[in-house]
Amino acid sequence: MDLDALDRNIITLLQQDGRMSNAELAERVNLSQSACLRRVRRLEEEGVVQGYVMLVNQAAIGLPLNVFVEISLKALTEEALDAFEAAVRDCPAVMASYLMSGDADYLLHMAVADAEDYERLHRNYLSRFPYVSRIRSSFALRTVSKKTAFDLGGAAQEASST
Repeated sequence: MDLDALDRNIITLLQQDGRMSNAELAERVNLSQSACLRRVRRLEEEGVVQGYVMLVNQAAIGLPLNVFVEISLKALTEEALDAFEAAVRDCPAVMASYLMSGDADYLLHMAVADAEDYERLHRNYLSRFPYVSRIRSSFALRTVSKKTAFDLGGAAQEASST
């Protein structure tokens, strides 16, 4: 989809506050409410906006520890990939999973309470995933940067024009 400056502005504002009312959004982008709503609906229908979520503080809900798990499979057949990916989707602590190039076949991001919680998840999930040949885990010591919004070029363009 070809996004114009107005679409990018709408997306940027909604990434900052997904609960913003259409009236406020329309005012901020200088559109009528009906025109703004049509644009937002088009962005949703065309899949640019996938949904709306609430961001939760991990530590506040008792899951302060991030673990990154590299997994190598015994085989890279379609059957092995499908079976492994289905098992990963069923693991409640896996927040994101990626098929990778390089040494490991997959990279998982898990949110856990502590080392004991991770050990339980390793025993009950990771070690039981199909076709796994190697598991390598790294515990994050501290989150340095975490973003939820994509830069659509506005900030970079503003900085380069000043």
